[in-house]
Amino acid sequence: MDFELTEEQRAFADTAREFAAIELAPHAAQWDRDSIFPREAIAKAGELGFCGLYAPERIGGLGLPRLDAALVFEEMAAVDPSTTAFITIHNMATWMLGNWGSDAVCAKWGEALTSGRKLASYCLTEPGAGSDAGALKTRAVLEGSEYVINGGKAFISGAGATDVLVLMARTGGAGPGGVSAFAVPADAPGIGYGKKEHKMGWNSQPTRTISFDNVRVPVDHLLGQEGEGFRIAMKGLDGGRINIATCSVGAAQGALDAARRYLHERQQFGKPLASFQALQFKLADMATELVAARQMVRLAASKLDAQHPDASTYCAMAKRFATDAGFNVVNEALQLHGGYGYLGEFPLERLLRDARVHQILEGTNEIMRVIVSRKLLEGDADIR
Repeated sequence: MDFELTEEQRAFADTAREFAAIELAPHAAQWDRDSIFPREAIAKAGELGFCGLYAPERIGGLGLPRLDAALVFEEMAAVDPSTTAFITIHNMATWMLGNWGSDAVCAKWGEALTSGRKLASYCLTEPGAGSDAGALKTRAVLEGSEYVINGGKAFISGAGATDVLVLMARTGGAGPGGVSAFAVPADAPGIGYGKKEHKMGWNSQPTRTISFDNVRVPVDHLLGQEGEGFRIAMKGLDGGRINIATCSVGAAQGALDAARRYLHERQQFGKPLASFQALQFKLADMATELVAARQMVRLAASKLDAQHPDASTYCAMAKRFATDAGFNVVNEALQLHGGYGYLGEFPLERLLRDARVHQILEGTNEIMRVIVSRKLLEGDADIR
């Protein structure tokens, strides 16, 4: 088992680190403070291929393994978890469109999405169907050569500022088997956007509700086949859980780096904080948790790349562990900064606010425990 990265993987990570230092770090605090959606910076990420990292080559994507994509996301999230998280969501929606979209849909949006010139939102969650995604009520009815969509979505990242909606809607009966997926123009007649939500974190990306009132899309905007939507959604969420877990690892790395610097710079009782053994031990525990989280995420990514039968279980475990551990590391880093960590002049309070939601989205960590325990109790999980 080789834990070392290849030269190509290191090159991707180095490029992402340089991009984050130049394009994200100088602006992340302002984007957060003023709730600015940085489309220009995201487009620059697209020029490097970061908006279509694992999207298929048929639409201009790089077709990279999820492990390689995670390396890129981690480096960017160490500086700006909020903007990076949106880029991961865009990557997931773009991957869905590229894998299941018709030739017409891929020709219309594919390369525009992988290049970052246009952006996508992922529309699964509803006010009454969060963790229970199979109970969604937004409905698409076939009328002639069009589907007519009615319903509503909630907590949609990028809503009102993106160009394409990858939408899950019910075309059949109750349950997961009645769900289908669609590519919907974000400006289609009948689409309405709610107010921009005021959030604890993730302020560089807008979050809104979306309403669909007799929205019409051509038949060829169906992704895959009717009734295949829930399966597409779950495949997307496996990768999405790795992505969000990676954003937590990145945030934790950024916080650990800041804490290390601060312990050398800050003096108390006539000597630097780095000389106090209690703080040295705390830093050691933070680094240990971070490395454990990183390796668990990379293991899950490798399982997904290999199409391992228990990949979903590994993704759930990695998401649960890394988002909890990552938040704890950021929180401890803030504590090491004392009162300064609570000030907006330091990055810790922003990293903390941005990392907190990772324990909730892409399936709450409680749902991750349900997924893992259910698989273990079925008795056929190969978790070793």
